Amino acid sequence: MKIAIVCYPTFGGSGVVATELGMALSRTKGHEVHFITYSHPVRLEELNANLHFHEVDVPEYFLFRYQPYELALSSKLVEVVKQYNIDLLHVHYAIPHAYAAYMARRMLEEMGIAIPIVTTLHGTDITLVGKSPLYKPAVTFSINQSNAVTAVSDSLKKDTLELFDVHDDIEVVPNFIDIQRHLGRKVECNRDLIESDENKKIITHISNFRPLKRVIDVLKIFQKIKERMPGKLLMVGHGPDRKKAIQYCRNRNLLNDVMFLGESTEIRKILCFSDLFLLPSESESFGLVALEAMLHKVPVISSNTGGLPEVNRNNFSGRTYEVGDIESMANGAIEILSDNVLHNLYREQAFENAKRFDVSRIISAYEKVYQKALMRVQQS
Repeated sequence: MKIAIVCYPTFGGSGVVATELGMALSRTKGHEVHFITYSHPVRLEELNANLHFHEVDVPEYFLFRYQPYELALSSKLVEVVKQYNIDLLHVHYAIPHAYAAYMARRMLEEMGIAIPIVTTLHGTDITLVGKSPLYKPAVTFSINQSNAVTAVSDSLKKDTLELFDVHDDIEVVPNFIDIQRHLGRKVECNRDLIESDENKKIITHISNFRPLKRVIDVLKIFQKIKERMPGKLLMVGHGPDRKKAIQYCRNRNLLNDVMFLGESTEIRKILCFSDLFLLPSESESFGLVALEAMLHKVPVISSNTGGLPEVNRNNFSGRTYEVGDIESMANGAIEILSDNVLHNLYREQAFENAKRFDVSRIISAYEKVYQKALMRVQQS
């Protein structure tokens, strides 16, 4: 099958999942995959005969205050579909991608080409942007014009059905990781690069530092942990609350114990020597970064919002708590970190939990969704 994947090429979870999916479809299933986006996806580590990247060029015109990316994307989709005889479009995020895919489909119909659209909802497109009165009609329309729709968690499916008048069912296909690919890749795990004191616990947080990630909660939890044991906090990522977090540390003399590493492509190296992962988010449709932590045998302390309880099994791969319950999160972290036997148990259980989301299980689910979308177009 020839599949075109449209995604954001950034460090965010949706871009990571879309890129990993495309690589897996190409590598393990032999599908021809074409990524179409405005820059090279950060996780796209290989290009081969079955894996291609097409850049969407958005020219700047003084007439436009905001450049019309959707128009450029729609035109690029039409070009790629025609040139490579694409069988199916798989778009990640309802807006602007599903909307642009619909416009491309209408143009292609004028040329006698029928192309199915599969839309995967990831969270922000639904719970934050999509429910805005400005975008809600377009999001509803885009979802209903898709030939098949998936959501990355039961929680996100429920939110979507509550917020939008969706005509068809939404299939839950969770995010995933490639266990075998991870095990087959040796990572230089040099803890001394970060901290030479073996008594210090290394605690990690990775996010885009948006307000809903509650990075100040991360710092407050770390402060409470540090009162009981020596530790180092790694803050990985970039976003609007990063400056606020740095200022918080500066005001409380924490900068010697907190490292701000920015956006990094060395996530595996960072997680391999982490002792605990913190994700106290206000909202998470899935929590892919928590799953990646578990893959590296890192227990997770998280909130119990959205799809997080579906990923982080409470009292197994880590602990889950109410949003904003800093005291309980800190106490749970201290309990795990202060008991070597318990900590090692959680580490092994975190890895076992991660196996539930191996790509070998998930990729087949996506192939079934593709077949469903193809059949609907053929029958129409």
